[in-house]
Amino acid sequence: MSEAKKQRKRLAPEVRQSSILDFAAKIVAAEGVSAVSMERVAKAAGVSKSLVYVYFPSTTELLQELLQRELKRLRRQQAHAANHARTYGEMVRGVTHAYLTYIKERGLIIHRLQGEPSVAQGTGNPTDFGRDDAVRYLAEIISDNFGIPMELAIPATAISFGLPIAAGDYLDSNGADFQTIEDLTVTMIIGSTEALRKNYLTMHKPLKRRQTATPPKSASDPDLEVL
Repeated sequence: MSEAKKQRKRLAPEVRQSSILDFAAKIVAAEGVSAVSMERVAKAAGVSKSLVYVYFPSTTELLQELLQRELKRLRRQQAHAANHARTYGEMVRGVTHAYLTYIKERGLIIHRLQGEPSVAQGTGNPTDFGRDDAVRYLAEIISDNFGIPMELAIPATAISFGLPIAAGDYLDSNGADFQTIEDLTVTMIIGSTEALRKNYLTMHKPLKRRQTATPPKSASDPDLEVL
């Protein structure tokens, strides 16, 4: 029996919807968002275009649903890794590994979908399984463990999110060694966090005053020395 005929058998609505999204995901991963159309997805899934419209009123809404599903999948994997980490290093390693594994298995689906404004802006609450929620979660951990205020921890975490994305893109495009890319990414994230901590402590280190042998001529003109 051909693949198309297998797909025509009656499926439960939620199974059919998931199947349609699976085929759309394959097209996005292989050819990009612009290659997706209702007709193309229907043909790939072995169903009629009218059936695809039953579940998704438009191509944009289909892609929005796909993005939401993929984000949920990725965030669940990353949350699991973070919740089971015993140290900050283990957390960075686990979250990075989860992201790169997702890229290795699924390709640049999320990255490509988020790059399409009409898709990225229509996925409901922007914090649901999204970047903002994940950034704040990790920023709170950094703030609590490194003594860095949230007003610095949040932008630092948001910027560091770009490292796994760049690493995933490099991994997908160049066929690089998985472990090497993971190690590089983890090293860069931890290194930047440690540098931020040291810089913050240095900038906020109290000044110590030392009296010279000869008192200053004026109380308004003291000699200061940073220890």
